[in-house]
Amino acid sequence: MFNMKERGSNFITEVLAGITTFMTMSYIIFANPGILSNAGMDFDALVVVTCISAALGTFLMAIFANLPVALAPGVGLNAYFAFTVCLGMQVSWKVALAAVFIEGVIFILLTLTNIRTLVINSIPKSLKLGISAGIGFFIAFIGLQSAGLIVNSDATLVQLGVIKLGSVAATHDVNTPVAFTLIKDNLPVLLALGGFLIMAILTALKFQGALLFGIIAVTAAGVGLGMVTLPTEFVSMPPSIKPLFLQLDFSLIKSLDFWIVVFTFFFVDFFDTIGTLIGVASRGNLIDENGNIPSAKGALMADAVATVAGAVLGTSTVTSYVESSSGIAQGGRTGLASIVTGLLFVGAIFFTPLVKIVPSYATAPALMLVGVYMMMGLKDVNYDDWTELIPAFLGFVMMPLSYSIATGIEFAIVGYVVIKLFSGRFKDLNVLLFILALIFMAKELLTIVM
Repeated sequence: MFNMKERGSNFITEVLAGITTFMTMSYIIFANPGILSNAGMDFDALVVVTCISAALGTFLMAIFANLPVALAPGVGLNAYFAFTVCLGMQVSWKVALAAVFIEGVIFILLTLTNIRTLVINSIPKSLKLGISAGIGFFIAFIGLQSAGLIVNSDATLVQLGVIKLGSVAATHDVNTPVAFTLIKDNLPVLLALGGFLIMAILTALKFQGALLFGIIAVTAAGVGLGMVTLPTEFVSMPPSIKPLFLQLDFSLIKSLDFWIVVFTFFFVDFFDTIGTLIGVASRGNLIDENGNIPSAKGALMADAVATVAGAVLGTSTVTSYVESSSGIAQGGRTGLASIVTGLLFVGAIFFTPLVKIVPSYATAPALMLVGVYMMMGLKDVNYDDWTELIPAFLGFVMMPLSYSIATGIEFAIVGYVVIKLFSGRFKDLNVLLFILALIFMAKELLTIVM
């Protein structure tokens, strides 16, 4: 069913890949309720809905597309849902769920008419390489932040997050050696770096399960050092989803603001999904000789159906996760890895106390290593052709620096069209690229005006 042999994989590899993907994205089980509950939604019900929607979407991806890509309520989209739409625009979360539902229906219609597939397949190889590498850079950046190695700076935007000796010396207990205090205050960062080295060395030695082993090792170290508290119980019955289930409110459907919300959900989800699919498919060698993803339509349909189902269940837009790259880095090549990830999301409903103990500094090194893995595609960019190199560079650099996959794709495509046009390379362009470039430029103009 999954064609493991044809894709150079096997059962054990797929299982390990599925577990690894789950471990790197399991934070969403608590992050999504934590964000959406700000809009007045029930936290406990959100935990269950997050798991069910993630499992459903991931199962659909396995069945429709046979890809090792997991889905869950999207980070960023849930923040927009809660803080911009519900709190900022004073829109009820029930109305916002209706907007997500309509967005998902539009996606289904576009997928059935092959428009989404055409968009993916119209993007040139150089841009796909740049987008894939950009997602890798983005993932690595997220990992560095989660590890506490990179933090915010008002002066330089970012800076090293390690607590320096001078700061420790000024505040530490005089009865404790400064070196001990320094190590203690930097333990999360040190454990993350140690986990990264473990994963990197095991990967270099071609050890199966390197990322998963590293996550478990760092978590175990956190428990041993008293940084992670084991739960008093490992199994608990899930709460009811009744407070969220079928709570859609279409009363504002005639309002312009309602459709602005629908468009925003639509735009970000559309290009986030496209970017993620291009990135993970490129790194998993799942793209054919023409640079197309053979199972793109099935993957996009899984994403669209999951979004509609998620809105009915009671959560924001469900989308493909870039953390799936961790499973691909582990060797996952088929939908079996997605089945494993989906099953773990189902199990997490009953084992939330256990899932909750995995700290961010344990999964951060996996994201950092996945970033390295995904950036390897840059070696295939044509560095002798500036009309191919510069747009790929824009896609690569704008994603992490703007903190948006969609923005990276915008800059890459607009840059590609403009540079090709003014270089006289019209034959390298297609109609869809022109249309996309015009849409992106119009969107930015509207953003500036509004």
